[in-house]
Amino acid sequence: MSSPQRIPAKERLVTDIKPEDTRVGIVGTVVDFKGSTVVVDDGTGKAEVSFEEPPAVRAGQIVRVFGRAMPADAGVTIQGEILQDFSDADTESYRKVSRMWESSLKEI
Repeated sequence: MSSPQRIPAKERLVTDIKPEDTRVGIVGTVVDFKGSTVVVDDGTGKAEVSFEEPPAVRAGQIVRVFGRAMPADAGVTIQGEILQDFSDADTESYRKVSRMWESSLKEI
């Protein structure tokens, strides 16, 4: 028996996360962390990301986070599912390709 599939995550900038987005992926810099909560800044805004277990992160680390977007009074919070170290990634090229991919999907 196969397990149910998750809804695909939409690559977003923090300021572009919409209330109807169920799962999102963001890339940014860890600016703060305490216990199981990490604050990620992608240059457009900050998102608080909560995990079940404290992730192994450091301030200044570039990460990619996937999780459930949750509405909040002060912006957006994300219930984190996956945190990837993106320190060695070319984030500018990654964002450029992501924008091209999203616009090509709109044309279909």
